[in-house]
Amino acid sequence: MSEFLDIAMRAARAAGSLLLEKQRVGFSVEKKGDVDLVTNADRESEALIRKIIFEKFPDHSFQAEEGTVSTQKSPYLWIVDPLDGTTNFAHSFPVWCVSIGLLQNGISIAGCVYNPNLDELFTAEWGEGAFLNGKKIAVSKATKLSEALLATGFPYDIRDSNKNNLTEFSAFAISAQAIRRAGSAALDLAYVACGRFDGYWEFKLRPWDIAAGVLLVAEAGGKITDWSGEKYDIDTGEVLSSNVLIHDEMLDVLKKVRGRYLTVGE
Repeated sequence: MSEFLDIAMRAARAAGSLLLEKQRVGFSVEKKGDVDLVTNADRESEALIRKIIFEKFPDHSFQAEEGTVSTQKSPYLWIVDPLDGTTNFAHSFPVWCVSIGLLQNGISIAGCVYNPNLDELFTAEWGEGAFLNGKKIAVSKATKLSEALLATGFPYDIRDSNKNNLTEFSAFAISAQAIRRAGSAALDLAYVACGRFDGYWEFKLRPWDIAAGVLLVAEAGGKITDWSGEKYDIDTGEVLSSNVLIHDEMLDVLKKVRGRYLTVGE
């Protein structure tokens, strides 16, 4: 295990403990938008993660959801979601996590996703495989979309934009065995990596939503592209991930939906 992953794991576990304590003693909630929440727990988790990382790597760059940015001249960039699934957290729905990813010259080299409620720590390093609590994991073996369990999410502008994933959701709902919308992109990707989900699609994501998760999927033997089947870009927010075996079928569904958009001039 590299020093990078060791620090990521330590930071994730420390933040997870802090968040569990916040759930026990209470926290404050604010709105960033109509359906986009933030809590003081998010901010305290972010500050703790930043402290742990900078104590070891003071020259690295850092980017996190709640606004902490440090753009030093470094090839290393930590991308952090201190609490992915804030709405779930605010409603005491136990599906949320801490996500920490590390990029070197724009390439994901280490990451972890920690679910404190189940004490599940998903980890990966470039070229070294993916693990859950130290045991190697792999994507599922489902060969047909009709037999697949998928995951997705909806953007925060769902009330205002017609590009809101509802059309895609409907198309997959009649093509797959079932769909789950749990509310944490990082956990959705981790669950693809360990075979709980067979595929996942979403768009309008931010780098901190997927920085760690995409590496988990890749190192677990999965496939990640954009919705056109091309190489994904962490900054575009468009991700399609799968166990490889159903990837083409998922792409076909998305292409048909996009064809409908063009037909009606959207």
